[in-house]
Amino acid sequence: MDIHHPLALLGGLTPTQFMRRHWQKKPLLVRQAIPGFQPALSRAQLFALAGQEGVESRLVQQIGAAWKLQHGPLPRRALPPLQRPDWTLLVQGADLHDNGVHALMQQFRFVPDARLDDLMISYASDGGGVGPHFDSYDVFLLQAHGRRRWRIGRQKDLSLRDDVPLKILAHFEPEEEYVLEPGDMLYLPPRWAHDGIAEGECMTYSVGFRVPERTDLAQELLVRLADGDDGEGGAPLLYRDAQQAAVAQPGEIPLALQDFARAALQRALAQPRVLERALGEYLTEPKANVWFEPGPDGVMLEELALDRRTRMLYDADHVFINGESYRAAGRDARLMRQLADQRRLQAHELAQASDGALELLSSWCDAGWAHAHPSGEAR
Repeated sequence: MDIHHPLALLGGLTPTQFMRRHWQKKPLLVRQAIPGFQPALSRAQLFALAGQEGVESRLVQQIGAAWKLQHGPLPRRALPPLQRPDWTLLVQGADLHDNGVHALMQQFRFVPDARLDDLMISYASDGGGVGPHFDSYDVFLLQAHGRRRWRIGRQKDLSLRDDVPLKILAHFEPEEEYVLEPGDMLYLPPRWAHDGIAEGECMTYSVGFRVPERTDLAQELLVRLADGDDGEGGAPLLYRDAQQAAVAQPGEIPLALQDFARAALQRALAQPRVLERALGEYLTEPKANVWFEPGPDGVMLEELALDRRTRMLYDADHVFINGESYRAAGRDARLMRQLADQRRLQAHELAQASDGALELLSSWCDAGWAHAHPSGEAR
């Protein structure tokens, strides 16, 4: 992607301008961000997807002043009649299940893949919505079908109602109001409060982003660091206290044991590239509801495309794919980074790979992480 080329998706801004002026700073309303936009999934296809095992879906209904939340799978018989107002079906991670939705998400890759999370589809009957709320992450709200009225505001009071099963703001204070039609898009930075109400039947696509929380990230990385070898010759290094004296206060933690724990962490972090490896593995770990179907045997590796569910990233020393890491250098490293950026390799590009790289790529095809044919992402 040329990040210096103006995009209709961003209202004529270049990705560089958008990231500098709006990203995590202020909203952006774009009329006809995608002119003539047609939903990637029909209503019937979306309903069918919501009824499948392994698909994260929710049904939200507003009944007077009360709210009702139901988690999927949600077969068609579990959904209210289309004529009933004030209900919403949410299907999370639709990009994992449909090539058209996955292709749409590729238009937002001016943001690092490490931050790009998923695309949620919201279907609503007349008056449907999920209440005024805020997200902790950036979001692009693309109107796919029908009309939705959005009210937004820089909310200072983030207290939530405690009488409903949803995270609904107790005191919503909107500042601006827009009606979005198919192809229109609204970008909102984190913590901008918003409330979207369907005007007639409507469908909205929400592109969301990953926001690692510092404490959770530290915990996850420490767990991964602990998996490394901490001994000599593979033997675990155990705490020893041959000089420990008898104590009159047995409840007190020995200072030597505290020093041992501190040294264990310092040693783990001192290992070359260990933190970078742990971070890359964490960021590419597939979600719990993601699985891959093994590829066919004996397929010639002429062209290659990553499966739409595959997460692939890299840093200066590694290539990461679906929670696994590989050291990479030289020509093969450049090829793997190209695959991560473009999500496919043509025949002339594969011809530059070493035998070892081809063997690795073949193993990814065997696992279903990639596909050895031009339409690989359609699988």
